[in-house]
Amino acid sequence: MTNYYDSDDGASAGDAGRPDTEHGMNRRQLLRHAGWFGGAVVLTVAGGEVISHIADSRDTNAAAAAGDGAAGSGALRFVQVSDSHIGFRGPANLDVVGSFTEAINQVNSLGFRPDFVMHSGDLTHLSTAGQFDQVKQLMTAMKTDRIFTVPGEHDSIGDAGRAYRRTFGMGTLGDGWYSFDTHGVHFIALVNTLSLEKLGHLGNEQIDFVRRDIAGLSSDTPIVVFSHIPLFAMYPQWGWSTDDALKVIALLRRFSSVTCLNGHVHQLFTKTDGNITFHSATTTAYPLPKPGRGPAPTPQVVPARQLKSALGIRSVGYRQGDRELAIKDQRLA
Repeated sequence: MTNYYDSDDGASAGDAGRPDTEHGMNRRQLLRHAGWFGGAVVLTVAGGEVISHIADSRDTNAAAAAGDGAAGSGALRFVQVSDSHIGFRGPANLDVVGSFTEAINQVNSLGFRPDFVMHSGDLTHLSTAGQFDQVKQLMTAMKTDRIFTVPGEHDSIGDAGRAYRRTFGMGTLGDGWYSFDTHGVHFIALVNTLSLEKLGHLGNEQIDFVRRDIAGLSSDTPIVVFSHIPLFAMYPQWGWSTDDALKVIALLRRFSSVTCLNGHVHQLFTKTDGNITFHSATTTAYPLPKPGRGPAPTPQVVPARQLKSALGIRSVGYRQGDRELAIKDQRLA
C-alpha cells in the first residue's frame, strides 16, 4: 500500500487526466506531494504501519521531538543537510559558500545541539581537492558532536570516489558505506553514486553488507537509511531512482519502522510504502525543476529574493520508547 502525507492539492486543473508516470503517480500527484515547504511531517508508528500527516497544534510531542523543548528529555535529535555543491559557479546561485554558511548558522540556531549532522551528498560540485578541503573546513563550524556524510555523484567525478573517501571515508567499509547505533535507532549509510549508468546503483557487495548488518536486529528496531540518490522510483527518467534498491527494501520489510532519507533531487518529497517512508531533502545550493517539468534536471534560476525559500535544512527527532518520529523541514531564511 502506498500513502501520501497531505491533502492540500496545489496542482492546476489542467493537470487532471494526464497519463500516469511509470512509477504509478500522475503529474497531479507529483505536484501535490512535492509542493509543500516549511511544515512539519509527523510520522506515527501504529500497528507496524507508519502514518504520516502535517503537524498541527495537537502534535506537541512530535514537535518537541523534532527540536523545540526537548532539551534534557533523552530524545535523539539530528539534522540533515544536503547538496551544497561547493565550487558551483552559475546564475542559479552566485554564492554557494554563503548559502551553505547560512545553513550552518541555522543549524547552530535551532535551540538545541543536534546529536549529529548528516550531509547526504554532493558536498562538492567537481570533486577537487580544494573543494573537499573547503567544505570540510566549513563543516567544522557546526555545533554538533558528530558529522556523518554519504557521497553524491558530484563527489566522485573522475576518480570513483577516492578523493571523497580520503577526506570523509575514515572507518567506512567498501566504497564508503557504514552503520551505527544511537538512542535505540539503527542507522545505515549507503553509497549509490558509483557505477552509475543512469540510475543509482548499490551493488551486490553493499547489499550483502546490509544483509549481514541487520541480521541480528529485532524487528521492532527503528531503522534509518541514508543515501544520496532516492531508493524509491521518484522519477527514473531523470535518474532519480536506484536500480537495485528493491533488494535492500526487501531486507527491510520485516522491521516495523524504516525511514529512508536522501538528497540529490534538491526538493522535498515524501512517499510511504508499507513500513517504509522515504523523504527527499532540499538543497543548500540551488533548486532543480519538479519531476517532468522541463527537459532535464538542470539548475533553476529564480529571483534572488526567492532563492532562500528553495533552500533549507531538516531536523529529525525520536524519543526512545515512543511511537513517533518527527521530521521538520525549514527554509533557509
